[in-house]
Amino acid sequence: MLNSGRLHLLSQLDTLGTVRAVADTLHLSASTVSQQLAVLETETRCRLIERTGRRVRLTPAGLLLARRAREILDRMADVEAELRALNDEPIGTVRLAVFQSAIYSLAVPAANRLATTHPHLDLELVEMEPHESGPALRSGEADVIVTTTDYSGLTWGADLEVMSLGSDPVVLVLPHGHPLASRTAVSLAACKEETWACDRPQSYMADLTVRLCREAGFEPRVACRFSNYLMLLRHVETTGSIALLPALAVTSDHAVVTRRLNPPVHRNVAVVVRRGAPQRAAVNAVIAALRDHPEIDALSAPDPAPEGDPSPEGREGGRRP
Repeated sequence: MLNSGRLHLLSQLDTLGTVRAVADTLHLSASTVSQQLAVLETETRCRLIERTGRRVRLTPAGLLLARRAREILDRMADVEAELRALNDEPIGTVRLAVFQSAIYSLAVPAANRLATTHPHLDLELVEMEPHESGPALRSGEADVIVTTTDYSGLTWGADLEVMSLGSDPVVLVLPHGHPLASRTAVSLAACKEETWACDRPQSYMADLTVRLCREAGFEPRVACRFSNYLMLLRHVETTGSIALLPALAVTSDHAVVTRRLNPPVHRNVAVVVRRGAPQRAAVNAVIAALRDHPEIDALSAPDPAPEGDPSPEGREGGRRP
């Protein structure tokens, strides 16, 4: 009899690549993961894993079972959801991964509404930037994600269903009194001599900042790198640095000014689920709460593109004419 827990470990190993990564993701020890995979080999009477130096890789039998395991686990979850939701009431836990600037503008209001409308639904919010949330969705660590379809590091395959939430402009953030604040729109070429506050290296906003500055003909001189936008905005307030941020990240309680870019830059914000995963009533309720959000100044109406087919025009912070 196949054990669903051990099948999940094998599926995670196929997705994440190493026993250590599986252990870290599931908060287990590496030895526990290895022991359970060994038990699975005994149960199946097949060699599922082989060592190559210090690493392991799946055998053909292991790859076959890992891929089938996703189908088996999804089907089991689907049946469990059907049993729990015979009365169509959204219940259970939904893990929602959201990038930082959408937490208080989108996710928390949605969670508050769901707490009132569906008291038996437990929504777990997790902060994940676009380079983190896509892999988490595919591995099952997250059930729903809010991300940007402009992140080129994630392959938007047929396994993902994308539903647009709107378009968020990328703005130049300046301290009060900065000479560039007198302009209504700023070309980045005018920022050549400025000092920059940036996100972590290899994050979406850090990569976008470097790319746009290079397109404007210069390399940004970076004074700090903070993953926390509140700290980054505080740095702009107190030191005179400047930054590029999504408009959603900048709230009125910071002593900064924002100016649109010339030419304008935006990112497309979307809610994404794994296609073929069990669409529990609870997951559907979370999606509906995110899509039916009150008007947000920084988030314009979504482009009229087919759902599940993010337009390539907006990739990498695409520019609008």
